[in-house]
Amino acid sequence: MQLGVDTVPVLVGPVSYLLLSKPAKGVEKTFSLLSLLDKILPVYKEVISELKAAGASWIQLDEPTLVMDLDSHKLKAFTEAYSELESTLSGLNVLVETYFADIPAEAFKTLTSLKGVTAYGLDLVRGTKTLDLVKAEFPKGKYLFAGVVDGRNIWANDLSSSLSTLESLESRADKLVVSTSCSLLHTAVDLVNETKLDDEIKSWLAFAAQKVVEVNALAKALAGKNFLTKISFPCPLIQFAAELICLNIFPFPQAAGLKGSEHRRATNVSARLDAQQKKLNLPILPTTTIGSFPQTVELRRVRREYKAKKISEEEYIKAIKEEIKKVVELQEELDIDVLVHGEPERNDMVEYFGEQLSGFAFTVNGWVQSYGSRCVKPPIIYGDVSRPKPMTVYWSSAAQSMTSRPMKGMLTGPVTILNWSFVRNDQPRFETCYQIALAIKDEVEDLEKAGINVIQIDEAALREGLPLRKSEQAFYLEWAVHSFRITNIGVQDTTQIHTHMCYSNFNDIIHSIIDMDADVITIENSRSDEKLLSVFREGVKYGAGIGPGVYDIHSPRIPSTEEIADRINKMLAVLEKNILWVNPDCGLKTRKYPEVKPALQAMVAAAKALRTQLASAK
Repeated sequence: MQLGVDTVPVLVGPVSYLLLSKPAKGVEKTFSLLSLLDKILPVYKEVISELKAAGASWIQLDEPTLVMDLDSHKLKAFTEAYSELESTLSGLNVLVETYFADIPAEAFKTLTSLKGVTAYGLDLVRGTKTLDLVKAEFPKGKYLFAGVVDGRNIWANDLSSSLSTLESLESRADKLVVSTSCSLLHTAVDLVNETKLDDEIKSWLAFAAQKVVEVNALAKALAGKNFLTKISFPCPLIQFAAELICLNIFPFPQAAGLKGSEHRRATNVSARLDAQQKKLNLPILPTTTIGSFPQTVELRRVRREYKAKKISEEEYIKAIKEEIKKVVELQEELDIDVLVHGEPERNDMVEYFGEQLSGFAFTVNGWVQSYGSRCVKPPIIYGDVSRPKPMTVYWSSAAQSMTSRPMKGMLTGPVTILNWSFVRNDQPRFETCYQIALAIKDEVEDLEKAGINVIQIDEAALREGLPLRKSEQAFYLEWAVHSFRITNIGVQDTTQIHTHMCYSNFNDIIHSIIDMDADVITIENSRSDEKLLSVFREGVKYGAGIGPGVYDIHSPRIPSTEEIADRINKMLAVLEKNILWVNPDCGLKTRKYPEVKPALQAMVAAAKALRTQLASAK
């Protein structure tokens, strides 16, 4: 305000704030988060009053939970909250914003009836059915912020189609505002910063700065200034379609034909585990780690200099092999049962594979916030995905040659690659996921041929792609789980397939996780206060191998042997000893060796102590 810029303060709305919160540890399951509504509304009144005093004329309250499946009690909370805030909101233009999905009819009625609200923001990119609700009935005298420019992807807008949508709304909303579908937090900042991106691909894209231009262009065109003909903006729809045909990036038959089969391994998991045990000869409570080991300053320097061509390929390979040897020797010293090579050659678990697959493009400065201060550069999937040549076989084989113990081949799964990328929007997401699955399948089979008997296919982001509406979740889980099964349908019974999951609450999708039919799943557990174990206490039967994490790698804190043993005992209370694995929550990439070594020592010591107890109890 002091700079003369008319800004719109944005707050998370009071009801969504509560519905998206979690009860504190130890709070009863029956506790209602909405019972706190009366306690937080005075805080909202205070903040809004201060913003008014500072000169705000507009205020935005984000209520994204309105697009979810809400019962009448939760919808009533919105009505009560905004009735209580009405007098405080008086004198302001108040925008309540929703996004990421269609808003259900009952929630739409609730939204458009809220007291003190003058404007409604709707996602018309992912909320296509919302358009029908608006056309059927929209309150007179209210603003409609029509989200026609995609805030979650990086493709240039089909301006003529968006303009047509806006024109169809003019007769229903007398105060129409052109908007993005959501915050631009989810896209990179500016294409101007991309000096190395292929010019043709670059012409198809719009980052945040370009999306602002799109919004402005549509607004001026809607106002009759015909701005669309006066700007040079990439890729009208017809030109875009023609370019896609020339590049042959419409669905190819191999992926399109996958829907007719479930792609399950012929033998059930119990028989496979027996065959694998005969080959691997692992002890009860086998120990392993999730994949990555610390990425030291020296290691990052080597990768950076190789990329900049400051060191030769021979020097790079030598340095990486030395790092792998160090990691292998450390694991043997610690007496870990199934080893990893530490992934010293990898930058990011998705980018590393995308760089070696066709159909992917990469930015130099396309950073997007992941969480907290961590940012990532999502790959751009612009075309058909395939694997030109093996991606990990060389390094995995080199690592296996350094030890007689089983060495895990480490891959990122198709669903995680999809969900952590900017994905082409000219075909269904599952078609692209099937293409990635086929590429990973080729890699899995090549690893097996190279003598790698344990292969981990990480699906850290499987739950992350789960739709907000329950009616849409079954279809997503069906094709996501199917994609995973495609990757390992061709391996022998003696090849042990692992997967790893983290960053989420998995209890509500546990049956889909079982349906993935992996031989072993390692899964975050300690960081989430062991909530995973509750699903097994409640009677879910799990017959495959499972390794709930025994310590949180996101903390520098080093757990004691006794603490880890206590966690394993809690697991043994709900899981059979012959299927239980002992491992950390997640990869060790972000930790330092002075933290990693004693933590793993404690983990192995706890597993060995419990093996002895179990043997003596026979």
